Amino acid sequence: MSQSTWRLAQAADDDSIADMCRHLYLEDPGPSPIPQENIHTTLVTLRRSPYRGRAVVLDVQGKVSGYALLIAFWSNEFGGDICEVDELFVIPQHRNQGHGSALFAGIVQGELWPGAITAVALGTTRDNAAARRLYARLGFAEVGLAMICRIQQRVDLTAASEASRRNLQSSPQSPNKDANSFQT
Repeated sequence: MSQSTWRLAQAADDDSIADMCRHLYLEDPGPSPIPQENIHTTLVTLRRSPYRGRAVVLDVQGKVSGYALLIAFWSNEFGGDICEVDELFVIPQHRNQGHGSALFAGIVQGELWPGAITAVALGTTRDNAAARRLYARLGFAEVGLAMICRIQQRVDLTAASEASRRNLQSSPQSPNKDANSFQT
């Protein structure tokens, strides 16, 4: 393997990541096209809100040759933080050289992820046989069925929460119900 390392992405890496992201979705398309503005929005969001996750890049002899989007979430079931590898891409000439294994080792050992995690999660398409072989070799197992409902319009949660609070305050209470109960 050539001189390489996974490192935290910097703003100067954004164009390289965006280019690789486009290649990822050409090679392994998802359920719908990804708007180009999503790529830069994601990178800016991760830099501004590091508690959400981070972008990392594969640096091979000073050239960005891969990227991964690592997303944080808390799991009640696992009792702690989980690092989800939302996207992983390595340019073709640097594949099958141990970079994927090095990424996962860096996550688990805390070199690429702050703090302790209880699990690493990821998703892939059924047709991506090479990725599925790597993940199986690293100990990943298929669990359950992922289901997603895409929301077409972004919701302003602050405004929705305020409207909900106002509705609760103005609604008459049933004589047998208190403010902390609900009906199903």
